[in-house]
Amino acid sequence: MKQGWEIKKLGEVCEELFAGGDVPKNNSSKIESDVFNIPIFSNGEKNKGLYGYTNVARVTKPSLTISARGTIGYSEIREKPYYPAIRLIVVIPNTDILNLYFLKYVISGIAFTHSGSSIPQLTVPMIKGYSIPLPPLPEQKRIVAILDKAFAAIDKAKANAEQNLKNAKELFESYLQGMFENKGEGWEEKKFNEICVLQRGFDLPTRLRNKGGFPLVSSNGITDRIDQWKIKAPGVATGRSGTIGKVHFIEEDFWPLNTALYIKEFHNNFEKCIYYFLKQFDLNRYSSGAGVPTLNRNNVHGEMVWFPKSLKTQKTIVKKLNALSAKTKKLEAIYQQKVDNLEELKKSVLQKAFNGELTEKEIAL
Repeated sequence: MKQGWEIKKLGEVCEELFAGGDVPKNNSSKIESDVFNIPIFSNGEKNKGLYGYTNVARVTKPSLTISARGTIGYSEIREKPYYPAIRLIVVIPNTDILNLYFLKYVISGIAFTHSGSSIPQLTVPMIKGYSIPLPPLPEQKRIVAILDKAFAAIDKAKANAEQNLKNAKELFESYLQGMFENKGEGWEEKKFNEICVLQRGFDLPTRLRNKGGFPLVSSNGITDRIDQWKIKAPGVATGRSGTIGKVHFIEEDFWPLNTALYIKEFHNNFEKCIYYFLKQFDLNRYSSGAGVPTLNRNNVHGEMVWFPKSLKTQKTIVKKLNALSAKTKKLEAIYQQKVDNLEELKKSVLQKAFNGELTEKEIAL
């Protein structure tokens, strides 16, 4: 520990630390108005935790809120009056010894443990018990200034990497769409079920599943491996219930669950071409159900679609798409690694900060 630094329990350096409460039912609204203009914050990252509005401010001092449920540990600085709802913990630091912005960085570097086996959550006593490094106030402010610059540079680099990742994915999707939109000679219009036939998967209770080498396919793709199979490879499957629109190419004999639809009949078409055809075909249009979306295959089968008649043309399409897919996946792996590395860099910078090793060079990427 650097000279002049201390280790303190969070509860020792806070003016107040308490849990949020129930929202006043008769004094709140989801929409801001002249009457209800005090924000209500709850847990989670969506809209930075904004839940609604009230006319009662429970917290008027600059403070930090920490999500106690859901996205556990997610924190936000609140500088204006607000009302903290349940699943939120409010931390008001003693500003004579603890800088609010320094506290925010400290909290972001903590890997919180939690209580509750069914519903994990943080509690006020747990938060109070966490130990944090406490340098003198001027040092805290110096660290915050350096971290602000370093994190701004990291976030900019991360945003660029994420945009490149998005561009790589969109490039393939655009090319895929164009392959089936730009119909050439030898294409014909048929009913969907004359190109391929979708069939509901099979029930298989968990108690009857034994570990093995065959893929178990749900609406999300391969979710397990079991000792039995129903459908010979190669196969194509998509979601029937829950996740709609994702399409999976299965290269091994497999068992499609009842949450999936599989291609029962390819009508002598090239299986991988059917896979690419379905990937660009908007299956979400045919889903129904407000709670759990469900895809009714009968709603799809009657649709008129264009598809290349000859196997030669189908295989040419697949060859081109396979080549671009391989290049795209390499690019995606590179950009995803950059994103992951930048996240690790953030952790490294925070660790240096709280070990008293942070210097201006941390802002140079």
